[in-house]
Amino acid sequence: MIQSMQLGPIAPAKTIVQTKPIDQSTPAELTQSFGQYLQTALESVSNQEKKVHELNDQYLVGKVDVTQVLLASEQAHLSLQLTSQVRNKVVEAYQEMMRMQI
Repeated sequence: MIQSMQLGPIAPAKTIVQTKPIDQSTPAELTQSFGQYLQTALESVSNQEKKVHELNDQYLVGKVDVTQVLLASEQAHLSLQLTSQVRNKVVEAYQEMMRMQI
């Protein structure tokens, strides 16, 4: 059996007031910040590779466990794969933009 439900009064929707203006960045500034982001990411990948080499040297001397070397190596490998995939997507996007007709 279906019973009737009564709903209370519905409050009016509150309007969202934007108190902070939207950041108006120029395309050159956005390109520069994206470039800096990519540079930081590449430096991070390079640092991970250097860390793997250092851990490998320490493992050969007997100061580090093999699991630490394997974990660092896998992290560096995944970072390198991610970097190459991002590069591929950026190249694809650039090529797609170059194919556009104005």
